[in-house]
Amino acid sequence: MAKAIHPGAQTQSAVGPRRSLVLAAGGLRVAYQAGVIRALHEAGLHFGHVDGTSAGVFNLAMLLSGQTPTEMCDRWRGIDVTDFASAMPIREYLRPLSTRGLASADGLRTKVFPQLGIDFAKMRKARSLQGTFNVCNFAHKQNEVFEHTGIDADLLTACVSLPMIMPPVEYNGVPYVDSVWIKDANCMEAVRRGADELWVVWCIGNARKYRRGLFAQYAQMVELSANSALFDELAQIRELNRRIAAGEAPMGRTAPIRVHLIKPEYPLPSDPELYFGKTTTAALIDQGYADASRYLRELPAHGIELGPDATRMREPQLGLAFRETMRGPFSLHELDPEAGARRGRDLGHELVLDACIEIRDIERFVEDPLHAGQLTGHVDFAPLGRNLPSKIGVFNLLSPTSERGLKYMVYELGFEASGRDYYLAGRKEVRDERGFDLWSDTTTLFSRLHLGKDSRGPVVGAGVLRLGPLALLRMLSTVSARNSESLLDRGKALGLFGSFFAGSLYESYLQQAPA
Repeated sequence: MAKAIHPGAQTQSAVGPRRSLVLAAGGLRVAYQAGVIRALHEAGLHFGHVDGTSAGVFNLAMLLSGQTPTEMCDRWRGIDVTDFASAMPIREYLRPLSTRGLASADGLRTKVFPQLGIDFAKMRKARSLQGTFNVCNFAHKQNEVFEHTGIDADLLTACVSLPMIMPPVEYNGVPYVDSVWIKDANCMEAVRRGADELWVVWCIGNARKYRRGLFAQYAQMVELSANSALFDELAQIRELNRRIAAGEAPMGRTAPIRVHLIKPEYPLPSDPELYFGKTTTAALIDQGYADASRYLRELPAHGIELGPDATRMREPQLGLAFRETMRGPFSLHELDPEAGARRGRDLGHELVLDACIEIRDIERFVEDPLHAGQLTGHVDFAPLGRNLPSKIGVFNLLSPTSERGLKYMVYELGFEASGRDYYLAGRKEVRDERGFDLWSDTTTLFSRLHLGKDSRGPVVGAGVLRLGPLALLRMLSTVSARNSESLLDRGKALGLFGSFFAGSLYESYLQQAPA
């Protein structure tokens, strides 16, 4: 039987973990957390205790199963998101007023847990890491914390059995459900265990705009409960720090508690967007890695301010996103892209760039002379490694240059391999020359690999990447409007982007052509 630590129980020991990782709720978007965990691991951060709530328990269970952060990312990339929900028996849908949920947990138990590599025997035997799982005791209407040494498939399922979506799980005669409505991150559990440095990974939105639509309403209810509960816990930590500064020793503490919180700059795409292919777990992983890398670069010495702005995100505007995969022969120890492509072809070395492009504000993007968007992604290149996520990215679409008739499409990203920083700088050169060259210009990326954190570093490799016809079709299928609340909004975003792109090509290939 698993040991439950009831709310308010004091679990701090004389020798406890000094740094805790808090994996908050977030639905399927918690693939983002895997990217964050990888970045923290590569930065040399180690945790003695990890706490998980709601979908955050997936990543906690993977860690306790002995997986490395890189292995976690690989498993999330390969997951079939449709397996997270299975149909209930048909009789449940024939009596909607008495049903206990819209979906069953069969897919979780038989497909998701194995695909994520969750091994309950290994979890229970883990000793190098303390793990705590949050689940709601429906009978008591309280959150309970279970030690990892007693977690089984029933309890893990209960942790993610969201009311209305999935039925409760009976455990020792008590119905248990997801704690999402009362707690989405248990910071105080980490404090009670002696941690004086908390790292919270937050996936739930927090923007000011009240969105329309039935799913948006449901998501906003989760946002209300999640953020308010977190703010209450941050207020408790702030009060502890005030007392410590005044010379008291609450809970036996004499040093202040620091809280670090990693979050996306803008709210993440919703679960339905993931289900319907408008985003991917790979894109979420890459974004989590990039956001964590940015936070580490700007690391506040004393942590975040412990107030309601802790999870505040920038206000989303009508935008557009798409994914693009380019590949081609590439070689180290070459300076010129075409020479690198020839040598890479001889060696059988191919570099693959898998990029996710986000245009956060389509109107501003069109007006911006550089036409800049946000790029996250990862690189596969055998001599350096596979699935190497970007720490930073640059994207410019058809930005003008000083040369008349020449425009650049810029794709740049910085990544780390074997402890060294690299920077891949590529550009497509769009201009009218003899013959029909529009296709090759807009699909050919001349690329150089620099050693260091930007393009000022020495060139250590080069090659030519291309977007093939099938890859172009796949890319077009991923183009979608973001933050649209109606068909009119979606039409506006796609129309603005389409007219800008077509108009830019017209300027380059028709206006510049001789009569």
